Amino acid sequence: MQNQHSTALHNRGVLRVSGPDADAFLQGLITNDLDKAVDGHAIYAALLSPQGKILFSFFIARREDAFWIDCPAELAAALAKRLALYKLRSAVAIEDVWETYCVTVTWGNAANGGAESFADPRLPALGYRRISPRAGLEDSGGYDPHRITLAVPEGGRDYIYGEAFPHDACMDLLNGVDFKKGCYVGQEIVSRMQHRGTARRRVVAVVADAPLTEGVDIIAGAATLGSLGSAHGGRGIAIVRLDRAREAMAAGTPITAGGMAVTLGIPEWANYSFEVPTAAGAAR
Repeated sequence: MQNQHSTALHNRGVLRVSGPDADAFLQGLITNDLDKAVDGHAIYAALLSPQGKILFSFFIARREDAFWIDCPAELAAALAKRLALYKLRSAVAIEDVWETYCVTVTWGNAANGGAESFADPRLPALGYRRISPRAGLEDSGGYDPHRITLAVPEGGRDYIYGEAFPHDACMDLLNGVDFKKGCYVGQEIVSRMQHRGTARRRVVAVVADAPLTEGVDIIAGAATLGSLGSAHGGRGIAIVRLDRAREAMAAGTPITAGGMAVTLGIPEWANYSFEVPTAAGAAR
């Protein structure tokens, strides 16, 4: 049974969005329904381009009459600037509070994260996250290998911001998109992909007998299936073309990453497979 682990995630930044119009302001921009961020729950969401590509992915928790955004540290300033572009005359304040607050995560056996923490909305096994004053826990590692073992993708490593659709990063399966909420930037494209089941690129787990190298292409014969994202030892995450992977497997074509033989697997949380989809149930 896995022991409980806690660590600070110093690669995460924190924004605070407040003001009388903050709720309506964010609700009209993001892929998920902000009304779900109540009673200690948080949401996983993205801000998209008008073309439906992920520009930023993040978590939002509601606390002290404000919305707290847990986002990649290197993109916090850019996200704040992007939100400000949409603010217009809305009564909203957007603050970068990274110097004062940090993100911590707790996972493993009997993990609960403590007061003011929230369960990771993507997957229960990812544990609990908390935005708290910058003190205490050091970044002791361990969380990244845990995430990679679960094959849960991370923006900037497993997909490139500005190039991937939410379906590519499986945000539709990891509770990052609400298909029943009102309009938001890029909604039409995302809704069309969901309705038509046209997503061809999906997240897979990558396994090898030796340490993997991030960023190398995953190849089968003359076909490039995708590229390797996060990796730790012989385990990694990639977003690949399922149809090309399916054809390679059916033909018995070796699949390699950086010249090393690898095996591709479907994450346990996924609803797609390498099987040929039926007309009524195309892999989405």
